[in-house]
Order: sequence, then structure tokens, then C-alpha cells
Amino acid sequence: MFFLVEMFNPKNANLVNLRVNLLANDSSRSKEGEMEGIKLSFPADTPPLSVIAAIALSASPVTIDSSAIATTVPTFAFSDGRKLSGASVLLRYVGRSANTLPDFYGRDAFESSQIDEWVDYAPVFSTGSEFENACTRVDKYLESLTFLVGHSLSIADVAIWSALAGSGPRWESLRKSKKYQNLVRWFNSILLEYTEPLNKVVATYTVKKGSGKPVAAPKSKDQQQALKSDANDKGKPEVDLPGAEMGKVRLRFAPEPSGYLHIGHAKAALLNKYFAERYQGEVIVRFDDTNPAKESTEFVDNLVKDIGTLGIKYERVTYTSDYFPELMEMAEKLMREGKAYVDDTPREVMQKERMDGIDSKCRNHSVEENLKLWKEMIAGSKRGLECCVRGKLNMQDPNKAMRDPVYYRCNPMTHHRIGDKYKIYPTYDFACPFVDSLEGITHALRSSEYHDRNAQYYKVLEDMGMRRVELYEFSRLNLVYTLLSKRKLLWFVQQGLVGGWDDPRFPTVQGIVRRGLKIEALIQFILEQGASKNLNLMEWDKLWSINKKIVDPVCPRHTAVVEERRVLLTLTDGPDEPFVRLIPKHKKFEGAGEKATTFTKSIWIEGVDASAISVGEEVTLMDWGNAIVKEITKDEEGRVTALSGVLNLQGSVKTTKLKLTWLPEINDLVKLTLTDFDYLITKKKLEEDDEVATFVNPYTKKETLALGDSNMRNLQRGDVIQLERKGYYRCDVPFVKSSKPIVLFSIPDGRQHQPLAAN
Repeated sequence: MFFLVEMFNPKNANLVNLRVNLLANDSSRSKEGEMEGIKLSFPADTPPLSVIAAIALSASPVTIDSSAIATTVPTFAFSDGRKLSGASVLLRYVGRSANTLPDFYGRDAFESSQIDEWVDYAPVFSTGSEFENACTRVDKYLESLTFLVGHSLSIADVAIWSALAGSGPRWESLRKSKKYQNLVRWFNSILLEYTEPLNKVVATYTVKKGSGKPVAAPKSKDQQQALKSDANDKGKPEVDLPGAEMGKVRLRFAPEPSGYLHIGHAKAALLNKYFAERYQGEVIVRFDDTNPAKESTEFVDNLVKDIGTLGIKYERVTYTSDYFPELMEMAEKLMREGKAYVDDTPREVMQKERMDGIDSKCRNHSVEENLKLWKEMIAGSKRGLECCVRGKLNMQDPNKAMRDPVYYRCNPMTHHRIGDKYKIYPTYDFACPFVDSLEGITHALRSSEYHDRNAQYYKVLEDMGMRRVELYEFSRLNLVYTLLSKRKLLWFVQQGLVGGWDDPRFPTVQGIVRRGLKIEALIQFILEQGASKNLNLMEWDKLWSINKKIVDPVCPRHTAVVEERRVLLTLTDGPDEPFVRLIPKHKKFEGAGEKATTFTKSIWIEGVDASAISVGEEVTLMDWGNAIVKEITKDEEGRVTALSGVLNLQGSVKTTKLKLTWLPEINDLVKLTLTDFDYLITKKKLEEDDEVATFVNPYTKKETLALGDSNMRNLQRGDVIQLERKGYYRCDVPFVKSSKPIVLFSIPDGRQHQPLAAN
């Protein structure tokens, strides 16, 4: 799909013509047919921004022309003479007719009705006196939402977004402030997702009053840098799938169900999603279930769950095992054609012969002998178990992947889906190209570790006489001190060194989400790398820095004091009776709500803070005011055991060195377990031949008992908070009863990693 844009200077009367000609693919004609032959006309001084944006986002084949002088309202003129008028009417029509954006007008009648409410509400932003009230309402509504309705972009988002973008400087000034953080987050995320079409629309149709100059869409620092890069690389084509045609691209994400989805798989999955959306194609999820020894239904179920967590929209789910009969037929066909043979050479000897380029003694078996042994393999007999099927490629090829790879092996184990029906299973090298071609895959994305096997992939397809599938390589994601081998991850699970595949120390999607990573951060991190083929070893710091930018503006603030060696500070002029005051959970984000803080004569402070205080020193008690410490009591070993002081609430917080978190001495405090984690291995990059046990980190988890403010009783599992002066935490086990602590997992913030010390 592409735009052919013809623009004239908008300062000239009735001259803005933006003709959008689009090449529609066959699969979208049913709906796009409703949009063909339509001309949009509108007064040149009042363009319907939301309608134009919706047309651009949905790539609808509409001719946009503002030269009709008689037009007083936005109008669709159909080729048969019919007309529709009014911005909201036209926007709804585009929403109903667009095919390229799923659920653009909602998934069902209820969502469509919600969308109608927002479309009707959007004009409020053009009422000067109501503008900020409208911003407040939408900001509060978006507190925990990514989109206004449902889980994807709809014309509701387009209507409100366009209303804000069309308000010009007024919105820009608010956007730079921190007043409406949810609204700004939502506005920016849509702009970043659909940068090119929205920038074109805004720059063309949003005009400063009285200036006659188009207002370009605001750009983030990353976008500005990208534009500089584009200017330097002018003329260089962007990365494309070879031979891709708009609307005809079909991709597949094909994990083996032998473990949970990890961050490396996530890169492959998200790149498939990216290219499918870019070329208006589709993604198939296929489970490569050809090794019953490693696979299970548990892994299948959790892979589906993780794919959903990543927001991957797929056409359908298939299994390589669906094609076992056809694969067996193909193997027999190749044997009959002399392109494959059955080999009973012992595995160690076979490996040596492949390395040395020596033909197997079985390579020239007759067709009859091959088929006889093939039947033994199918039966799973003792003789059959000694055999495998190999492709007859080229044993002298410098590329060892071409030296007669194995196509089939005997494996009389129960398969998690089909039970004991088969005793033989195809290898990845044989099954993958066959099923790719059979399922109509146009492009198969593979990490560059498979580079040497690309020639083999194409040769296997050629021997099979099947349609060619284009391979596209991307670099494997490698992270420091991180295992991405499912075999090695399984070893940690089996050894009991972790709590399971969702352990927060694991690089699985479930593990890092449980640690406190937001999926938005993971998606941004991976897509920023793009489809680069450069191999590199990446630090985790960047990923956690992105995560911090997402959670910090909105997560509530709470207070905790480490239980061990905590010290009681008695304020002699403090309140005789405790009193409660409501305080914002986040001073810059009203949406976080309020917390009830109790003020008492005696308060708990951290032992390390108490040891840093001198007699007569003035300190600041956060969310209360200043106090002056008059007396310090220590034990025989010189540790501070008690403090006494007086309040000085008129004192300036700017003059104090120590800003202390504190908790009231009351029975309502909750017990906490603060959990910190470290890398599972001690070597920065584990090589394939490295023995995992040699590099196991003995100190990967540290639990600290603490007390927390009573407001934390309301935390739910998965909630992310900041403990003042301690960092960010995710609630893993919420409050159940007073005797059982709330378990909080520490979330890295992107600063330099500090290894855990032995207890």
C-alpha cells in the first residue's frame, strides 16, 4: 500500500488537494470496495482532522479535495451520486468500512456504543472554557488503559487525538507540563505508533491561527535523532522483506514446545508481528512438535499465553504433527527418487564421517533396501531403532550443513498430542521447509545462527519439488549473564535452583513480567533494535531504563523501614494522640490516589539513618517537616538504640542534609519481605560448550524483612510501587493476614548492577 501525494500551498485559496491513491490487496476488497470512488470535500479553513486521520491510518481509497467552495460541512460524495455529511458521520463510516485496522469501530455492539460516546464528546475540546475540564476527564479515564475502548486503536482514539492535535499551542503547552500524564502518555504512544501518517496529516491540515503556516507534529528526541539519521542516509532503502507484496505476506512464528517463551523468542515473535502489520499480511503460530522427549502440553499452553501477553495477533495455530502423514509420504517419495536413504551407521561414526566428508556405506543402498529399512523404522523394531533417514545432498560440500543431513529418526516415545501413533519423527531440517511451503508461508524469519543452514533449507525444498519460501535473517538477542538455551534453563528448573519457568530470575516472558517489567517496555526495547543482523551482547540496563520511564510517572509511593535494627525516635513535643492525614500517593500524578498517613509521638526510622545522625542535628521527616535530634542512646557495641528530639515544622527542608523516611509506632503496620535478585550465572557470555554448573552464581536471591505503611494492605498481585528511598517493587504476594508478610520483588531501574553479597 502506498500514498501518492500532490500538495499545493495551503495559503492559496481552495488549493489544498491531497490525493490518496492506494493499491488495495485482494483480501481487503470486500470492505474497501465500500470506500472506492468516494471524494471527501470540506471548507479549506476547517478541515475535519479526525476524518482525514482515520482515512490515512486505515489506508482507505478516498480522494481528499478541499477545493469545493460551496461545501460548508465535510461531505463524502459517492460515485453513484449519494452523499453523507458531518464529521462524526464520516468518521463512523470510515470506522465501519476500514479493513486494515481490526476493531476500528469496536468488536461488538457494546464497544461500538462506547466509541459513539467518545466521538460525540470530542467536539468539547474545541470549546475554550471546557478544554481543560475535558483533558481532566480523559486523563482520569486513561489511568489504567492503553486505548479509550477495547484493546486496539479505534475511531474513538482518532477523534480525541485529532481534537487535541488540532488545538495547536494550547495542547502543546499542556503536553510539555506534567499535569495530564495519562493523557500525554496515550497521545504520545499513538503518535509514535503511527508517526508517518499522523505527521503528514497534522503538518498539512493543522494551521496556526493567523500565521498560515502548518504546524508539524511534535517529535520526541528519538524521532529527532531518527530524522537526522534519515537525512544522513538519504537515498538508502529501509529494510524490506525480499520479494514482499502488500497484502500477500504470510509469516509464521514456530516455537518448539519444550519450554516457556523467553526474551529471545519474543524478539522473533514481535518482528513477525511488525512485518505482518507493515505489509498488511498475517502470522501463523505453529508449534514445531517433532521431539516428544522434550515437549509437553504445559509448554504449549504457556507459549500460547505468552504470545497473547506480547499482543501477537495470529491467523491460526497449527502443529507440525498435523502434517506427519504428508511428511512420511514425502520422505518415501525422496527415497524412491534416490534423494534420500536409510542409514544405520552408529551416531559417533556418522558425525566423524560428516566432519571428514566421507560417504556413508549406506549411501548407495537400493530403493528396495531403503524402503525395507524404512518399514522397520515405522514399526519401531530393534532393527529400525538402529536407523535414520538422511538426505542425499553433497558429502563434500564445504558447508557441513549440506553433508547429508538427517531427515527422520526413530523415537518410540509418547507424543503429548498424538500419543503412541508414531515411532518415527522428522527433524527440524526436514519438516520446517516442507510445512513452511505447504502452509503458504512467503517469508520465514530466522535468527542468524541458522545462516549456514540456509542453503540446506533451499536445497531440501528443491528436492521436494515445492514452492520456494524466502528466508530472512535477524540477529539473535544476547544479553549479559543470561541463559537463552532452553536446555540449560531446564537444567536450572530440574536442579531446583529456581522456582519454575516463571522465576523472576529467568529471562522468560513470565519471569521478567513477574520481576516487574512492563510488556510495553519489552516491545519498545526489541523494536528499537529492529531487524538488524549485527550480533552484539546487550546489557539489561537499557531495558530496565525504558521500564522505569513507564512506571515512574504513575506508580504510587509507599514507605518501608527495614525491621532489623530499626530505631524509635521519640518526639517530645509530638502529638499526644495520633492523627491521620490524607497524602497523595504520587505528588505529580493525581491518578495514583491518596494514602492515609498516621502521625504519632514516636516513629520508626531505619537503623542506618539513625547511625548517621549527630546530637543537635536538624533532619527532615518526609511528608511531615523538620525535627531536631536532642539525645542519642547507644548500646555497648556503639549501635544506636533510641533517639529523642523535638519538631521544628517551621524549619527549611533545604537546609537539612538527611531526608528520612519513617513509620508511625502503631499496630496497623504490615510485614514485608523485600526480595532482591541477581544473575543466575557468573560468566558474562556462556559459550555452547560451557558446563552450566561451573558458572552457577551461589547468591542470586536476598530477602529482607521490613515494616510497611498500612496502605499496602490494599496492594494486588502485580501492582508496581515505589518505596521511598529504596526503589521500585512489584507485589508478588499481597496481604492475606497480619502474620504473613507481603512479598515485594525489587525492580531494577537501569542503574549499574550491584551484585548481591553473601549473607
